[in-house]
Amino acid sequence: MSTVVGDVETPSPPRRRFKITSLEVLCGLLVLALLGQNWLTGILDVPAIRTGATVFVAVCTQALPFLVLGVLISGAIAAFLSADALRRVLPKRQAVAVPVAGVAGVALPTCECAAVPVARRLIVQGAPSSVALAFLLAAPAVNPVVLVATAVAFPGEPGMVAARFAGSMATALAMGWLWARFGKAEWFAERVMRKLPEQTDGRSRWLVFAETARHDLVDAGGFLVIGGLTAAALNVVVPRSWINTLGDQIVLGIIVMAVLAVVLALCSEADAFVAASLSALPLLPRLVFLVVGPAIDVKLFSLQAGTFGRSFAIRFAPLTFVVAVLCAVAAGLIFLGGVR
Repeated sequence: MSTVVGDVETPSPPRRRFKITSLEVLCGLLVLALLGQNWLTGILDVPAIRTGATVFVAVCTQALPFLVLGVLISGAIAAFLSADALRRVLPKRQAVAVPVAGVAGVALPTCECAAVPVARRLIVQGAPSSVALAFLLAAPAVNPVVLVATAVAFPGEPGMVAARFAGSMATALAMGWLWARFGKAEWFAERVMRKLPEQTDGRSRWLVFAETARHDLVDAGGFLVIGGLTAAALNVVVPRSWINTLGDQIVLGIIVMAVLAVVLALCSEADAFVAASLSALPLLPRLVFLVVGPAIDVKLFSLQAGTFGRSFAIRFAPLTFVVAVLCAVAAGLIFLGGVR
């Protein structure tokens, strides 16, 4: 279609096609739920479903404030903190620089997903790979947001906070030192050394902040919902006798919770509330869940393979899993007063 103005024919603006987005789908589902609420109440008025819904809402409600705080801090780090500033304060010796990177993870909280590009930027700017990997493991696991969330999730167990900090920090330092001793540069993909774009003007940094926070919130929020649903299912669907068996067989419980942490791929700002909901399990298997999850899971393996290369990921991930389990068990035996 076009219109004629004087002797000049100007094209009409194209018609905007209506697209159905997730917002329209959500509104439609809410309308249907309101119209059929009596029918839904009759269908869903089952004790098991009510229990599962209560667990799901409790887990998500408790974890959401910490998740939001974590992604805001992650966005601020991505936008306003140069990795070059961190590299300048690192000692020259790797054996000493690895603990410094671990401590930097306490001061620079970020989620697992955001820690991967930060670690790559450190390597690009000349930091030893062992230091970058120590930061990669420490930042999402020992930062104040995660530790406060753990304290809130386990109000009667202050030893869980100390045990999680010690187990996660020990994992980061051990992997950093092991990589400094045995790691090889050729295991990294060539793209690791490509320069990443820098944000220079104030407006672009605010855009980076907003985009990073939005992306991390959507990504981590999805995993939080999955974790809440899983916690609800474990509390309702799994027979209590199975949970008691895991509690009685501590080694089996540790293995199962370690594998579950890898498969669920929860955000570190929210995983403590999922672990706390499994109250029938002893503290030690749940501690293993909290230490292993931020160190390695299926999501992180994919990110590491895509960022650093498959050759790196297939060596780094299995070793990290074993080290994280051992460090978590050792920390639990020290800070939780044994196997309980």
